[in-house]
Amino acid sequence: MSRSPGGRRTIDPLKAAEAAFKKATTKPIEGPAPAPSIPGVKESVTLRIDQDVLEFFQQDGPGWQDRINAALRKAAGK
Repeated sequence: MSRSPGGRRTIDPLKAAEAAFKKATTKPIEGPAPAPSIPGVKESVTLRIDQDVLEFFQQDGPGWQDRINAALRKAAGK
């Protein structure tokens, strides 16, 4: 507690206690909510799969990543 030059308290103990209580019980301000997923936006990932599975999807040429994505969607029930 601080005291004035005359020896008197400069801070009201009741106000200090109320301020401390308010600080301890007030919810902190939360950051922004996570952005919702945007349909059709793809994310680059690293995926380890068996060589024979990769060869199966690559045998029809370009578009093999889309074919893997379609198979995973189907497996996920989407």
